[in-house]
Amino acid sequence: MASKGLQDLKQQVEGAAQEAVTAAGAATQQVVDQTTETGQKAMDQVAKSTQETIDKTANQASEAFSGFGKKLGLLK
Repeated sequence: MASKGLQDLKQQVEGAAQEAVTAAGAATQQVVDQTTETGQKAMDQVAKSTQETIDKTANQASEAFSGFGKKLGLLK
């Protein structure tokens, strides 16, 4: 009879341990997912900012060359 009680207790402890491992795994996955999402948002922002800078620089260069061409009489 005592053996049956110990067997039941062992199964309960093993079940609780497995649940704890599963919960810890799920929590870890959430952290990984959030970190990945945050990193992706940061990279998207860097890409957007870089593209905006490239566009502004290209426009400024175009305007500068246009002004230079007008001064030389090459453009109207």
